[in-house]
Order: sequence, then C-alpha cells, then structure tokens
Amino acid sequence: MKTIEIIGYRRANLGKNDSQKIREEGQVPCVLYGGDEQVHFYSPVILFRDLIYTNEAHFVHLNIEGEECQAIMQEVQFHPVSELILHVDFLKISEDRKIKMDIPTRLVGQAPGVAKGGALVRKRASLKVFAFPKDMPDHIDVDCSELDFHHSVKVGDLKVDKLEFVDPKKLPLPLLKCHVLRN
Repeated sequence: MKTIEIIGYRRANLGKNDSQKIREEGQVPCVLYGGDEQVHFYSPVILFRDLIYTNEAHFVHLNIEGEECQAIMQEVQFHPVSELILHVDFLKISEDRKIKMDIPTRLVGQAPGVAKGGALVRKRASLKVFAFPKDMPDHIDVDCSELDFHHSVKVGDLKVDKLEFVDPKKLPLPLLKCHVLRN
C-alpha cells in the first residue's frame, strides 16, 4: 500500500478558539491515538489532498516535529456547509498488530446485464477489513463479469488472501446489482 507523508506541529492549546485560529491559518487540527499518550498536532491542509480525495487507501508517515511513526487516517470531519476539513484523527500502527481499515472497491469486468440494457448500481464504495498492515491492499477488485439482471455480489462472495471482512458476509443489501432501466 502507498504511504503519504504528513508533517505536523504539536499543539499547546487545545480549546475551541485555538482550533478555529489554526483553521483560519490554513491548518488542520489533528490527534494521533494508539501510542502511550494522545498527541495533539496540526498540519497544513494542502497535505491532506492526496490522502482524503482519492479512491485508494493509504498509510500515513507522520512526522510531528521530528518524531516519526506509521499511522492510518481513522476519521475525518468536514464542515457541513463549506466542506472544509475540520479535524482528522489518526491511529498509530505497528507491523505486529492487526488493524481495521476501510478499503475502496474497484469494479472490474463487463457485466452481461449492462450489455442487455441494465445499469450497474454500486451500493458500497468501500469495505471494512481486518488484517496486518503489510497485507492491506490499495483497493479490492470486485468482478462484475457474472452479473446479469437482478444478480448481485455479496461480501461473502469476495475472496482475498490474508484479509478478514468485517462487514457481514450475507449483507442484505447487495454490493452490486444490475437493474433494468426502461423508458
């Protein structure tokens, strides 16, 4: 999996007003969990572009005033109107502990139902998986070549070595479904 570097600076003041001042300066307040203590820091908003606005999963190499560690982005909060990044949470990872992570799905193959006039409906853009960091893929390929009208691929149909799917295997909502579009 690809790694993106985020450079951060420790925060001394953690209040709401201080967070607002940080955002006004083009920075994003962040927290790193998973170590001996939580680390509050901020980072330039431009560094998050390749991490958040992508269709692939990434590890993050955090460099907070010279202290470096590997992490994953756990959660990102956006402003409800302007959609500016308000806050980002990171989780520190180590190679000997499994982690849960949302991995984007990618559709591959031509569905016969689409060739007959149907539409492929993508119900889920990502799946939650549990694995060691070294086994995490950038994305999960979902084969559509067997999808005909009213067929679907469920989470239990997917087989990826060394990954354990956290989502229910017999998810009642199909991952993919081919519908007939009529005029």
